[in-house]
Amino acid sequence: MALILEIPGRAPVSIEHLVLDLNGTLALDGRLLPGVKETIAEISKSMKVHLLTADTHGTGGAVARELGIELHRLDPDNGAAQKGDFVRRLGAGRTAAIGNGVNDVEMLREAVLGIAVVGPEGAATKALLAADIVAESPLTALNLLLHPKRIVATLRW
Repeated sequence: MALILEIPGRAPVSIEHLVLDLNGTLALDGRLLPGVKETIAEISKSMKVHLLTADTHGTGGAVARELGIELHRLDPDNGAAQKGDFVRRLGAGRTAAIGNGVNDVEMLREAVLGIAVVGPEGAATKALLAADIVAESPLTALNLLLHPKRIVATLRW
């Protein structure tokens, strides 16, 4: 399973993993935003999806079960480093990441494709600067992976 990206001016990329932040990215106040579950189910057909969270609202386990993906709980005191390490362990060159906060900066930088989301909670400027693409919403970000020519159109030289 993989998404193959062929972006003019870059070497082809095979994305096998998607790393997702939960709160502020896919969820508001610990609850999934509309349409996220269905879109992640579709993405899961072409790559392994991972959910990372410090679980601020205590809903991470329930959300992961609802999405049918594995939850990776993080220590809230050093989430940024943990997220970056997680992407490196998966293989940064074959991993995409989506997030919105300062604690997502390292994973957005490490991933071969980093997508920052400006969702209902907004987005940290540092996350926007660390990303390859900035999306107006979680669904826009997720749909880029279902429609990779959108990524190509944005990132080609």
